[in-house]
Amino acid sequence: MRVGILSYHFPPEPAFIPGSLAEELAARGHEVRVLTGFPDYPGGHVYPGWRQRWRHLTRSERLTVRRVPRYAGGDGSTGARMASHLSFAGSVAMVGRRYLADVDVLYVFQLPATTFATAALLRMLGRVPTVLHVQDLWPEEEVAGDGSRRQRGPGRLATTMRRVLREADALAVTAPSMRDLVLADGVEPDRVRVVLNWTDERIFQPVRPSRAAQGFVRRDGRCVVMHAGTIGVRQGLETAVRAAAALDGRTDLVLVGSGAEERRVRGLAAELRADNVRFVERRSPVDMPELYAAADYQLVMLRDLPELRGTVPGKLQAALACAAPVIASAGGDTAELVERARAGLSCPPEDWATLADRFWLASTIPAAARSEMGRRGREAYLREMSLRAGVDRVEDLLNQVALARRSR
Repeated sequence: MRVGILSYHFPPEPAFIPGSLAEELAARGHEVRVLTGFPDYPGGHVYPGWRQRWRHLTRSERLTVRRVPRYAGGDGSTGARMASHLSFAGSVAMVGRRYLADVDVLYVFQLPATTFATAALLRMLGRVPTVLHVQDLWPEEEVAGDGSRRQRGPGRLATTMRRVLREADALAVTAPSMRDLVLADGVEPDRVRVVLNWTDERIFQPVRPSRAAQGFVRRDGRCVVMHAGTIGVRQGLETAVRAAAALDGRTDLVLVGSGAEERRVRGLAAELRADNVRFVERRSPVDMPELYAAADYQLVMLRDLPELRGTVPGKLQAALACAAPVIASAGGDTAELVERARAGLSCPPEDWATLADRFWLASTIPAAARSEMGRRGREAYLREMSLRAGVDRVEDLLNQVALARRSR
């Protein structure tokens, strides 16, 4: 097939889902054309050595990538984000009809940032069948760090997203509960399929920890629980700090990364005098498998919010791919995946006392049993979430919608 791919982010940005999908589809013999922007994530500024211009095209044997300009504001404000979204949509509208006119099927890596561009392409390309790989649903409100709710942004974005979901020929969603949410929004059941995200398997695989990684992560022989990733509102890491503080002397909590809530979480740790909570600055993804291996468990946290019950954080796939045992403080699909794979322990979200109990229980589990948890988790990853499994499902969906449109 001739496959068009629309993605707001694409390598060299950390966008391994659309990037690896494009490479794998090309390797399987499809002609792939990618339409994306210039790399600016996560800082919001175009990467050094790159210059935004209209005619930027790179080609390999079966893969072509066309980049279009978009606003790169860099301040992270709602206004700057919307300006970037709308400018990307305008650029896509200017070049999309010609660049993607003769594709057999269009795949969209569907983030909120891609929504307006998707709407424009659906109008312009007309009869080209479209598969949306939905990564996030845009709630009308967002939750602040103090628990209060506020309007997340212009209602036009949520309205446009709902319309796009209904107009696409098929949806791939990243978790079973997300399927329930889009069905509740009026999408027909036969148009929705669950395709769990995969991780970057060139990086995330089982390794032995180096002596340097061991020294970096461990001290005093205590059980080490590590959270690697964003310290933000969605994670609710205050719960983990309170749980760890209750077990000072038995368990270390190591937080690797940064984010909007880092100051709040650091302040709570200082207030509770939780000397067993340590903060480590963000590390390169290539460093993480050794750090995972040096810890005893990887912690996956999500707040108790309806929109997060259908979310599976990427750190879960990364941990399972590395055969790392998991402690999940989350509801919905995240906890269910961990329990079904028997890859670790779980508890309800935002319940620090129960999480403290899980930390205590984790510290009593022998190393051999932890290794068995990790082995089962990796097997589940390879079976349900791997690159091969995910691309197989996406390719099948692309074939189905392309054939269905031709038969009409």
